Amino acid sequence: QVQLAESGGGLVQPGGALRLSCAASGDIFSTYAMGWYRQAPGKQRELVATITSGGTTTYADSVKGRFTISRDNAKNTVYLQMNSLKPEDTAVYYCSAARHGSSTFNRYWGQGTQVTVSS
Repeated sequence: QVQLAESGGGLVQPGGALRLSCAASGDIFSTYAMGWYRQAPGKQRELVATITSGGTTTYADSVKGRFTISRDNAKNTVYLQMNSLKPEDTAVYYCSAARHGSSTFNRYWGQGTQVTVSS
């Protein structure tokens, strides 16, 4: 089991930047793939970025070139650096952790942090 706690959200003007953090506890962090998802009002939750236990990253087309996901296994933390923010980036951002076992799959979610991009 793993517990996740996001932080770093807030209000920012278009073109600004925010850095989200997700602190994990309760399990061996380095064995999990991590991801950031977001959910805007009235819309389904969507993938933003992922990073595997080996450090391979993927990004949604909408954030490619603007957002960067990274992890610090020594601190049990995953980050999402968000630059050149746009109003359409406004959403609740959720951290996730996932791991496949020989006969199980486990996914955990944080409670989310609000990001609002507005002038």
